[in-house]
Amino acid sequence: MLVRYNPWQELNVLQRQMNRLFEETRVPSTVFEKGFMRVPPAELNETADAIALKLEIPGIEAKDLDVQVTKNAVYISGDRKSETKTEDKGTTKSEFRYGKFQRVIPLPVEIENTNVTAEYKNGILHLTLPKTQQEQNKVVKVNLESTAA
Repeated sequence: MLVRYNPWQELNVLQRQMNRLFEETRVPSTVFEKGFMRVPPAELNETADAIALKLEIPGIEAKDLDVQVTKNAVYISGDRKSETKTEDKGTTKSEFRYGKFQRVIPLPVEIENTNVTAEYKNGILHLTLPKTQQEQNKVVKVNLESTAA
């Protein structure tokens, strides 16, 4: 049986592996832990007067979160503490991730960081970031050029 060698197939495998690596969005965790800690996924929606930011942070109490807001970015960090369990027999396997994480989310417009509201419920953090008056009143003129027919 004759099998043809296809060098592009190896590149396809490499590309899939690289895509998987970048889709994971991992950052290094603390020095004491092996492996990586996943950063919380975010969803950002912009309206005329505010930005709504939603972060998924399950399994962490509000007291273990630190949220700081500047006029141009949101900084969030937290710590999921591990529960220590001892068992006499067998091995326990856990796929939960413990440790510290941090994420900086740049904002597309300047906001009034003194009027931010936050709600943390069922592992979802909702931030409402009101835009500055200057950003709310911003009008952009679009120049149209007529084309000669």
